[in-house]
Amino acid sequence: MTRTVITSDKAPAAIGPYSQAIKAGNTVYMSGQIPLDPKTMELVEGFEAQTVQVFENLKSVAEAAGGSLANIVKLNIFLTDLGNFAAVNEVMTRYFQAPYPARAAIGISALPKGSLVEMDAILVLD
Repeated sequence: MTRTVITSDKAPAAIGPYSQAIKAGNTVYMSGQIPLDPKTMELVEGFEAQTVQVFENLKSVAEAAGGSLANIVKLNIFLTDLGNFAAVNEVMTRYFQAPYPARAAIGISALPKGSLVEMDAILVLD
């Protein structure tokens, strides 16, 4: 099986030994994105702004793979405070329309660089 590395300069560079995404066949496995501004590599401030930045980062990687957020079939959301569940849902509706991707929202104790939210995704290209 051929694996293709997907990168976007419109999303933050990897901060460890991983790729932004890997394409295998018509499936793209996107690494977790935290709310780093790709220009400064610094976290944006505030939960809503962080959530928007994560979706923008995912969008950039999806586009680099030849797709869009509409191609996402599975989305995992990691939250350091499940009290932000409703807020992440509201922001998500700005980026997705029905039928929505399958999704998990998982509460965890900490994320890289002190982020409040991280997301990874699987997308399938047409």
